Amino acid sequence: MKYCIVITTCENRGKAKSLADAILENRLAACVQLSNISSLYHWKGKIAEDEEIKLLIKTREERYKELEAFISRTHDYDVPEIIKVPIAEGSQEYLGWISDVTM
Repeated sequence: MKYCIVITTCENRGKAKSLADAILENRLAACVQLSNISSLYHWKGKIAEDEEIKLLIKTREERYKELEAFISRTHDYDVPEIIKVPIAEGSQEYLGWISDVTM
């Protein structure tokens, strides 16, 4: 079985927590970590800077498309960040737990 981390951001902790709760309730992931970050990016011809919350979402590769569609449907950004990073290796106990939770 293959695993991945999906990265997205939200504009504040409340929205990030709501998204994380919905992802977990739908068993699209086993774990979502929230971190405060400062983002600088190009947007509409300017360089923007915002404080955001980064979500690191741990799941199985086969759940990715469903998770991506869920984030796209529920996110309030015009263009939400949705990036999949494969997990090359990991603790068998941890990866097994991801499998158990996301079945």
